[in-house]
Amino acid sequence: TVLVRAIGPGLARFGVSGTLGDPKLVVFRSGETVPVSGATNDDWSDTENSELIAAASDRIGAFALEADSADAVLLIRLEPGAYTIKASGSGDTTGVALVEVYVLEDDIVGAN
Repeated sequence: TVLVRAIGPGLARFGVSGTLGDPKLVVFRSGETVPVSGATNDDWSDTENSELIAAASDRIGAFALEADSADAVLLIRLEPGAYTIKASGSGDTTGVALVEVYVLEDDIVGAN
């Protein structure tokens, strides 16, 4: 189970300017052009498992995101292998973003 975060708006409170206003995440198995099933996100708090995402972020020590932020986050189970993570701006927007990948030691019920 991995927690993948593309933080744009959430960086503003740390004084980062020019942040990506609405990042989106897509995870691909290496060498494939079709995203892994369930491995896309735009606006993390709109997901069914947003409470699990917040709890997992807290447990691993990642800084909290605003509940209504446009940051993108995935909490997903991936089979062993190589993957590519694409973080981009919704509507082809650009800006500064931070991409984080955390491997969780224990399995989380409700992860996609």
